[in-house]
Amino acid sequence: MKKYDTIIFDLDGTLLNTLEDLTDSVNYALELYGYPKRSIEEIRKFLGNGVRKLIELAVPGGIDDPFYNECLEANQKHYSENMRNKTAPYNGIIELLQQLKEENYKLAVVSNKLDKAVKELVQDFFGEYIQVAIGETADISKKPAPDTVFQALQELQSSAGKAIYVGDSEVDVRTAKNAGTKCVAVTWGFRDRDVLEREGADFIIDRPIELMGIIG
Repeated sequence: MKKYDTIIFDLDGTLLNTLEDLTDSVNYALELYGYPKRSIEEIRKFLGNGVRKLIELAVPGGIDDPFYNECLEANQKHYSENMRNKTAPYNGIIELLQQLKEENYKLAVVSNKLDKAVKELVQDFFGEYIQVAIGETADISKKPAPDTVFQALQELQSSAGKAIYVGDSEVDVRTAKNAGTKCVAVTWGFRDRDVLEREGADFIIDRPIELMGIIG
């Protein structure tokens, strides 16, 4: 009998490398309002807490910036039209998902990205593997609150004790702890290993296939 039967993944930085498209959309919005562009490394550090926090960190005046709302809207519109330009699964992800599917694991994605984008990207890249995809909406608390994880578990008819949560940031480690699931942190995403170690991830992996050794 399997120790775990459910795997819940973060999306950006875990399954998909979205960094270039996200950076392009932020910089489009910043340039539109005469602000200096941000480097891809800056954007990498800003990610993990949803688009509103991303723009808050990117604009010079933060949440009180006079063009915060305009930049947020411009970024969202640009990203919705350009989110597939450079985005792709990380090496080894498709092979991992294929193996998990063959072994009948229940699979979900839970993300702080806006729900519409999450569902579209998951359908485009992982539609044959992922059964449930949940993003940020107005009526459910985003990560690190456990609400979206609980929703995924309910839809999959699973439980926290039978689930592993896989993500790439401190937000994901905290989400797993809050939901009562074990956390596997990945080093190929948007945070460095030392951040994941400090947060107390249960496991840290460097390649997708290493997940099989943890859940097997």
